[in-house]
Amino acid sequence: MLPSVLRCARSASTRLALHRPLAHFRPHMAPDPSRPVESSIRTKLTDALQPDHLEVHNESHMHAVPPGSESHFRVLVVSSQFEGLPLIKRHRLVNEALKEELSTCVHALAIQTKTPEQWGSNPNLAKSPPCMGGSRGDPTVEEKLKAGRD
Repeated sequence: MLPSVLRCARSASTRLALHRPLAHFRPHMAPDPSRPVESSIRTKLTDALQPDHLEVHNESHMHAVPPGSESHFRVLVVSSQFEGLPLIKRHRLVNEALKEELSTCVHALAIQTKTPEQWGSNPNLAKSPPCMGGSRGDPTVEEKLKAGRD
């Protein structure tokens, strides 16, 4: 587990994916110390849900946040632990695994959960809509971003 200081540190925004051994998926990607929040999310979801397939995408760059932020994420979790569970219970499992990040440094988390059977019939990650958040209409956002870098 990463120290909370590192978990909430800002780093380069990028897309990462972790895949368990399935013939048509890329191999496991090692955690990147320059992306501590992504690494923490990946580790905790892997430990809690033993996914067949896991994708963690940092979408912070799509929002009005300082460069390198780790505050907005989209996850895709494919796990047999979701068998027979309604969507709300699946999402609660993800939220419970990431409760520390959600209460500290992660501002937004889009969750997509599938069973292995659902993933096999539709192996796609939903696309994020463009950010329409309040900061887009805030004329002082540039000043706030500058202050955050100082």
